[in-house]
Amino acid sequence: MVLPGVYAPQEDTALLAGALSDESLRPGAAVLDVGTGTGALALAAARRGGRVTAVDVSWRAVCAARLNAARAGLRIRVRHGNLFTPVGGETFDLVLANPPYVPAPYSGRRTRGSARAWDAGSDGRMVLDRICLEVPRLLRPGGVLLLVQSALSDPARTEALLREAGLKASVIRRRRIAFGPVLRGRERWLRQRGLLSLTDREEELVVVRAELPV
Repeated sequence: MVLPGVYAPQEDTALLAGALSDESLRPGAAVLDVGTGTGALALAAARRGGRVTAVDVSWRAVCAARLNAARAGLRIRVRHGNLFTPVGGETFDLVLANPPYVPAPYSGRRTRGSARAWDAGSDGRMVLDRICLEVPRLLRPGGVLLLVQSALSDPARTEALLREAGLKASVIRRRRIAFGPVLRGRERWLRQRGLLSLTDREEELVVVRAELPV
């Protein structure tokens, strides 16, 4: 169920779900799905026996995730809040993140509504950098972060920041997709900034996997 204004599962969700399916997840493992949206990834982790907490800054997303968990008969703890704030002091075996990552022109106005699910500042890293800096303290030894982002928002920087924090990090999945409505709407601006070449007709999505050594 997708409520109005809530990010619907798309190619990035599917790519991250594929990476999740490759992870070994022991029964009862503590899982955090940050930016849960409809709760699709949280539900996938719960079906595998994870003890799942889902977080979103949108109250509509929180309601959607709770409704979808109830419909699926799965127990998920859903919290409202900004990124990791609702789970301060907790640690996890696995963190899933599908954050905003699309570069956006500066409008001088605060991002509102469904655009909060994708707009991420002029370089697309407004949330990505925060995750890279804050997630190490949420991971248990051997814990894993799975994060999906666009190649437009510099996956190499994501890897570098995570490695600087002491994690082993690499890109484990890639997928090229046709431009969606958001990218088509700002295609000219992205080309002017050099984030897209004149010949680019597809966007590349990647999954970054980072692990905290035992």
